[in-house]
Amino acid sequence: MAGWSAAAAADGGAVPVELADALAGLARADSLLIALDFDGTLAPFVDLPAEARATPQAKAAIRRLRAVPRTTVAYISGRPVASLARVTEAQPAELLVGSHGVELRLDGARTEVELDPEERRLLAALDAELAAIVQENPGVHLERKPAGLGLHTRLIPSADAAAVIAEARAAAEALGTGITARGGKDIVEFAVRGATKGDGVRRLREHVGASAVLFAGDDVTDEDGFLALEPRDVGIKVGDGDTAAGYRVSDPLALAAALDILADLRT
Repeated sequence: MAGWSAAAAADGGAVPVELADALAGLARADSLLIALDFDGTLAPFVDLPAEARATPQAKAAIRRLRAVPRTTVAYISGRPVASLARVTEAQPAELLVGSHGVELRLDGARTEVELDPEERRLLAALDAELAAIVQENPGVHLERKPAGLGLHTRLIPSADAAAVIAEARAAAEALGTGITARGGKDIVEFAVRGATKGDGVRRLREHVGASAVLFAGDDVTDEDGFLALEPRDVGIKVGDGDTAAGYRVSDPLALAAALDILADLRT
């Protein structure tokens, strides 16, 4: 795991020296893919997910990177593709992976998610169970996705959130096999498809023909993305927590500083 000694960056963000060295190597890649989670990685967490936006520093660094030849920036998120497109303000041709790898938007073409009858039955049954939980717990929000559901608990006390999440997990387990549960920061997610952000990283790598990849994320669901990286790639964990990433920065501002360094080196 990389240390916390910091290199100076243009906007004052703290970038570990080891990461700056790794970025220097990555900048020499013939074809570079930069795959980025959004919430907690490029954008600070907010109470209303629809209002999340990347920091100005991140937006500026991404604009610079997009202008470099043989460099592709893509977003990978647990959000549905439609929500991800709105909060990232992505242009139609920009690459998006949503719903933890279930949804793809590649070069403007969106892959439609077709559920089989059993998947539709499970999703509808779980929707009814979670909607009842939301009704009983003001402040809890249910996010509907093409192949799953997310139960947000950011607006309620942590002790209440733990009880709500336990109740939601029990409801999913009572429906039998076929539903995957994932914990996250102030959210528990359920899916009837088993795709991960690691699948998203691999699909994007193949699509653009990348010779190296940078992947950055902040949550436990991003660990699948880090595990999909190859020796020449760079994984960056944003914030605290155990991780398979090779490097760590403290917050979205520090990640923006790292992306800015990469833009300098890549150009």
